[in-house]
Amino acid sequence: MTTRRSFLKNSTVAAVGLGLTGTLTGTLAACSPNDRINIGLIGCNGMGFSNLRAFLQHPEVECMALCDVDENVLQTRAANVEKMTGRKPEFLYKDWRSVIDNKDINLVIVGTPDHWHCLQMIAACEAGKDVYCEKPMGRTIEENNLMVKAAEKYKRVVQVGQWQRSDPHWLDAVNFIRSGKLGKIRLVRVYSYQGWNSSIPVVADEPVPEGVDYDMWLGPAPERPFNKNRFHFTFRWFWDYAGGLMTDWGVHLLDFALFGMNVTAPKSVMAMGGKYGYPDDACETPDSLQVIYEFDGFNVLWDHAIGINDGGYGRNAVLGFVGENGTLVVDRQGWEVIPEVVNNVTRMEAVPLTKG
Repeated sequence: MTTRRSFLKNSTVAAVGLGLTGTLTGTLAACSPNDRINIGLIGCNGMGFSNLRAFLQHPEVECMALCDVDENVLQTRAANVEKMTGRKPEFLYKDWRSVIDNKDINLVIVGTPDHWHCLQMIAACEAGKDVYCEKPMGRTIEENNLMVKAAEKYKRVVQVGQWQRSDPHWLDAVNFIRSGKLGKIRLVRVYSYQGWNSSIPVVADEPVPEGVDYDMWLGPAPERPFNKNRFHFTFRWFWDYAGGLMTDWGVHLLDFALFGMNVTAPKSVMAMGGKYGYPDDACETPDSLQVIYEFDGFNVLWDHAIGINDGGYGRNAVLGFVGENGTLVVDRQGWEVIPEVVNNVTRMEAVPLTKG
């Protein structure tokens, strides 16, 4: 009998031996009206189901299977799919390996907590399935490297949930940045100040809720008693499963710092932070953090805070590309340019808030 632990051990060993292609948008566009894309969703809560909902807007897509370790979530989402499409998914699973083994499924959405992404994405690629993986792609640099190698080795189409890249105004902002009009850019400020979030009080461990396969939920994470603070949405504040606000919001925003400046890896990284706002609550990840990424000729500054709403430019999740002629500010609402004024001389024209 294959236990969860033995499966994980064997899967990890196989993954290490691996020596991102395309986009799923292209895959959908290439389909003829008679083609069907059969989707299996692993992890049906939160963004996993949100991603499925977006896919189901395409008439050639069918939800063939749902998989979740929480029976309550599984049944609720099955009813949601039936309401949206007029039919229930053909298969409801609690073990994600059943999705991988189902040969009629050709696209897998990985919507599980971060600590599961690597194994599930690699297994899907190995089984010949394309993958849409919720961000962040992996929990560590090593996991990310293995996932990229898997996509390349098995020649699969893999897309990560960086959905901001599908919003045209971000590309418009990048084109303006690369036009040179801002002058030399010395700094990219990246803020995520999330006032909606606050302290998560410490609560005692408790029995596993009825209908939950908690052993499977833990997966490759260390074994420990069930605690509701570590389950569903708030898993992201614990190191065993995720990386806090940095890997939650930072994935979206730092992506565009790199994209705008047309760079990849920094020369050096320095980080400082801690639990300054809520030192005694249940969370493990920092509620306050500043990180400096050094590149040739400029730096990127990441700055986040939980429980405070305005990090800069009057917005709560924003990038500022600071040039010698002006600063381009961009977030999900649009982009604008604030001119630099030196000795009463305005160095460039302002660009009002724009969203294409």
